[in-house]
Amino acid sequence: MSKPMTAAGITRRHFIITVGAGSAAAAALVAAAPAKADLAMVEESLSKLIGDATVEDGAEIIRLDLPQIAENGNTVPLGVSIDSPMTPDSYVRHLHVFADGNPRPDVVSFHFSPKSGLAEASTRMRLAQTQNIVAVAEMSDGKVYRTQAEVKVTIGGCGG
Repeated sequence: MSKPMTAAGITRRHFIITVGAGSAAAAALVAAAPAKADLAMVEESLSKLIGDATVEDGAEIIRLDLPQIAENGNTVPLGVSIDSPMTPDSYVRHLHVFADGNPRPDVVSFHFSPKSGLAEASTRMRLAQTQNIVAVAEMSDGKVYRTQAEVKVTIGGCGG
């Protein structure tokens, strides 16, 4: 009994084995070195957004509401508020949030106007591991403020 051949002269079994082996090798390469951001990537992303503006300490102006320990990195709550009068003369224009251990450092950007009333936002984010969360506020007068906090991501809620 003869083996069925494809148009290129390859048996179906040979084709499946070859494609399967190639797919497994590609998956191993991707899984072997997961990409993650670092502080330098955060700085690079930030400089693309704010240019060469001077960044000031924003610990007194920006309030980050984050858990110190996240038992599930898939859904970490994030709340941010900025102390600003939100008047036409003085308001928060943009708020950017970065995570220095995720594959991409950019988490979210919020845009405000004087009509926003308050400069605060909340969302959930995914964290790949224990890392720093950096919040940067751009004000209407050109000033830029920055603060950060560490979130420890445990594995399975075991504190590890």
